[in-house]
Amino acid sequence: MPEPIAIAGAGRIGQALGRLLRERGECIAAVAGRNPERAAYAAAFVGGAAKAATYAEIPQHAARVLIAVPDDAIRDVARILAAAGMHRGLALHSSGAYGPEALAPLADAGVACGALHPLQTVANPEDGIRVLLGVAFAIDGAPEALAWAKRLASLLDGLALHVPAASRPLYHAAAVMSSNYVTALMSAAVMLMKEAGVDEGAARWALQPLARTSVENALHLGPAAALTGPIARGDADTVRGHLAALRKAPPVVDSLYRAAGLATLEIARQRGLPEAQAGAIQELLRKGERHD
Repeated sequence: MPEPIAIAGAGRIGQALGRLLRERGECIAAVAGRNPERAAYAAAFVGGAAKAATYAEIPQHAARVLIAVPDDAIRDVARILAAAGMHRGLALHSSGAYGPEALAPLADAGVACGALHPLQTVANPEDGIRVLLGVAFAIDGAPEALAWAKRLASLLDGLALHVPAASRPLYHAAAVMSSNYVTALMSAAVMLMKEAGVDEGAARWALQPLARTSVENALHLGPAAALTGPIARGDADTVRGHLAALRKAPPVVDSLYRAAGLATLEIARQRGLPEAQAGAIQELLRKGERHD
């Protein structure tokens, strides 16, 4: 019989991880949250023998705790657990931005602490059950906690990436750029399509295959081999036309186009774009032709 695990956090990540781990044979003894009703719902979603609990009750249920709460609440939950008598066992948090140091109150109390961050975006618990299997997990921590994190990642068919605390900001910035910033780029693209007279639903449908193929090619072939478009060709006239049209767009979209264009230009240079063409496009993107 596996040692029981308690989930601290009744949100989408805690629910999805709890359910998946239970289905993989782990004993999820309790799910805790600040709101009793939400904790009860989360425990029911996880299923099995999971009971709803408060954070302070967790030490009564398990000596292994997976803390899946917002980043700014991790240390507070760690304090509550330590004050409630958790002075041994293992604790992992699911944040990508922080390392084991976020659990300092528990570490000071004698708990082996670490981090287990799933490198995936989860919109809701049901979606999490589907998308969290087979992803990468950024792990770090004290030896015993690190071993447990590796075991959980393996149990979920994942790839364990050892990312030490000092490197977490870079790791998390990469995660944000590959997820949140892609969402921002797509939002801007849909906005421009709407300005061009295309209905929003049709715009999202039309852009989907282009976006998916571009991301897949960049990941499978590498960015340099995958890059297409006017900057890759050194087509300054087309870029000039885009910038002129973007005068009508919100300033943030214009700035986003320019910043992304400069990053794209560096890839084009790696591909061998002649410097004369690259320099002309760089001048356009940096100085532009917008006069607000």
